[in-house]
Amino acid sequence: MSIKIAPSLLSADFAALADEVAKIEDLADLLHFDVMDGHFVPNLTVGPVVVQALRKRTRLPLDVHLMIEAPERSIEAFAQAGSDALTVHVEACPHLHRVIQQIKEAGVRAGVALNPATPLSALDWILEEVDLILVMSVNPGLGGQRFLPFVLRKIEALSRRLEGLPQKPEIAVDGGITVENCREVTEAGATVLVAGSAIFGSPDPRAAIERMRQAVGDVNPENTSRN
Repeated sequence: MSIKIAPSLLSADFAALADEVAKIEDLADLLHFDVMDGHFVPNLTVGPVVVQALRKRTRLPLDVHLMIEAPERSIEAFAQAGSDALTVHVEACPHLHRVIQQIKEAGVRAGVALNPATPLSALDWILEEVDLILVMSVNPGLGGQRFLPFVLRKIEALSRRLEGLPQKPEIAVDGGITVENCREVTEAGATVLVAGSAIFGSPDPRAAIERMRQAVGDVNPENTSRN
């Protein structure tokens, strides 16, 4: 299986967002877009209007990560803006199954995210309902944090839980992903690497993605997300 690289736009230059995306358009598999409300997480970012504007400037799938309270109120707006996938947090959804169904009904892929200290048992009854599981390897809300080493065991445990499922969700990992640690993250079971500072904080974002692919042994990937 090819490993997907998802540059996180949280670390990009928002004053030149389309230009930032153009730099890595042909090397990335999808774009990770963090939405923060200043309540669920301390930071505040952007809403559907920016997603809609970006949709017009890229053919890459838009993976929208809703780090917000009551995400069910915003799903339709983000779906209509052009999101290809919407990921909500277990911790923000008291009625998680209902929210996942709402995402599917909106016509986009459904993802669910777990904060570092949230146990995998929170996923027990929805594993077959989701397309993507996003394992946070930092506490969400701020870019540039260091990878939490104990999350490797969590990724391994999640990978084992998915064995035998007829349709395995992708395992994405977000937070502190670097060229130096990406191989051990994929060896633990990750199939999607979300990286912000390591790519857009690099003097050469294209070279950063290429080094990451080389590190995970995926130098000639098939971009199945574009087929």
